Amino acid sequence: MTSTPRSTRIRKDPAERRAEILDTAARLALEQGLERVTMQLVAAELGVRPGLISHYFPAIDALLCEAFARAVTRERDALLPDADRELPPVRRMARFLDRIGDPGFANLGRLWLNARHLARYRPNLRRVVVEQEAVMREMLTALIEEGVRAGDFVTDDPAEACVVLLVTVDGLDSYSNTDDGAAPCHPVLDTLVLRVAERELGLPHGALSVER
Repeated sequence: MTSTPRSTRIRKDPAERRAEILDTAARLALEQGLERVTMQLVAAELGVRPGLISHYFPAIDALLCEAFARAVTRERDALLPDADRELPPVRRMARFLDRIGDPGFANLGRLWLNARHLARYRPNLRRVVVEQEAVMREMLTALIEEGVRAGDFVTDDPAEACVVLLVTVDGLDSYSNTDDGAAPCHPVLDTLVLRVAERELGLPHGALSVER
């Protein structure tokens, strides 16, 4: 008689497995929303048992908080990549605004909208949302301050300019879940963030436009 060899289960390093779970949960949060992220769904995506997910994240709340932080951190690094650090501040700002308006980042706006809503009922998520908002403000304010020192931007309050810009972005993101024509439609919305940024940073019209 010949016996059928048993399939060998690959045991991953705990840190590697935990990162894999978080990467999967972060992707699902971006694609489907935080409410849809369950231990069962993450397990199915990875081809493992739900018990393995709960071994690393005993509570779904912890998984959602870390998944959100991971997702927005990666998206933020893509919006303001280290590779752009050698560029003039005005060029980096132009690239940032061009990327944030790209359809490829639409899920990021949806995720922020989603997280802010859920944060009303989830204190731990609210804490993470506040922390990630602070990181974004610090990074963008630092870029504006650098632009002021370089003579690219003119503003008496870089932090205020940053807040105005981010609130404008958030305002447009509030319509990100509306794709049936019900969202406000006017040509001014196509360049609203650019115009607000140019006004707040003392730049002439078109200074932050990126040639496509």
